[in-house]
Amino acid sequence: MESFVKCICKLQKHVGVFSISKRYMLKQSINHIMNKKVMDRYIRLPMPCNKVLATYCWIDGSGINMRCKDRILNCTPYSADVAPGWAFDGSSCGQAATDNSDTSLKPAAVFRDPFRLEPHVIVLAEVYMGDGSAAPTNHRKFCNDLCEAHRSEEPWFGLEQEYTMLDVDGWGLGWPKGGGFPAVNYEFSYCGVGAKYIAGRDVSEAHAKCCLYAGCDFEGTNAEVMFACWEWQIGTTVGIKAADDMWMSRFLMSRVAEDYGVCITYHPKPMGPKHPGVGMHHNFSTKRMRSDGGYKFIEECIKKLEQNHMKHMKNYGADEQTNRMRLSGKFETAPFDKFSWGIANRKASIRLQRNIKEKGKGFMEDRRPAGDCDPYLVCGLLMDTCLGSAGGGGGKGGKKC
Repeated sequence: MESFVKCICKLQKHVGVFSISKRYMLKQSINHIMNKKVMDRYIRLPMPCNKVLATYCWIDGSGINMRCKDRILNCTPYSADVAPGWAFDGSSCGQAATDNSDTSLKPAAVFRDPFRLEPHVIVLAEVYMGDGSAAPTNHRKFCNDLCEAHRSEEPWFGLEQEYTMLDVDGWGLGWPKGGGFPAVNYEFSYCGVGAKYIAGRDVSEAHAKCCLYAGCDFEGTNAEVMFACWEWQIGTTVGIKAADDMWMSRFLMSRVAEDYGVCITYHPKPMGPKHPGVGMHHNFSTKRMRSDGGYKFIEECIKKLEQNHMKHMKNYGADEQTNRMRLSGKFETAPFDKFSWGIANRKASIRLQRNIKEKGKGFMEDRRPAGDCDPYLVCGLLMDTCLGSAGGGGGKGGKKC
């Protein structure tokens, strides 16, 4: 090393200025720089026996980002129906006008807090406007009404959330600085092992532990085909809990990534047209589909989905155009405006596993939703199209037909 430095010094005398570029990946994030051991000192402080920290989190006006704030409760609310309601400034979250900014939080689900540990909790809440109607980005009521209307069908959902990790400069985590691309063949990054093929495993591992501690029906993780792109799975779970758990797991991912100084994006095409996209595949089944002879009912549902294809596509992401970029017919996707289905076909809109036809029953995988879709809306639309309307709709914030 000393000889290398001497060589550099000699070069400086001849060429004037000579610099050695350094990579400061993650070091620019103030969240990463803060010493977490210092925080541990305060986390370990004993709490009064009648004081519980409750973090309330909700979906903001963007439809994909989440907000949160804390309050002190006198006891632990172990279910949503005993957790107190609350309010917040909707105008600062893109959900209300400044002159009519009061918006309310209605607890929907309660989870254990993996950051503060028991007895502290995180409360997932719905947003309602001052007049009592659901906020435009509150699609939970729409989905829950359908889950209740079709309770006898026992709708099951399994959700696969893909996402991309970015450095604080907005470029892919571990991607060459200055706009370069990883010199990695995609076939090696999928479920890959080794620094050459994957980046950000610590974030994925920490997130998995947090979700399991919190009480989410968390089923697994894997590295995806694009470098620094990962996936986690929720369910198979009955009814509304799948979508609730997905939103909570998104919140937990934001908190974990905050600690690491990593940015998480669910953008359907974060790195441009020459690289794979980010989706959230929805696995869906009903009691009839899972029963003997259910394959026929699956085919009937697929026909209904084909007839309502564009209605779904307008609601399968935060922005229709970005999902159109993802569904190009390349990188194991079907074209945006063309419906298709097939057995073991990952380039189809709807994929069925190979053994489903052999068994005569099973489930379907909807591969159309974008990574930034609202699972409340997608799950609701799948039930609405395949099983029928709930009759009541979802209030002002219902489906965007």
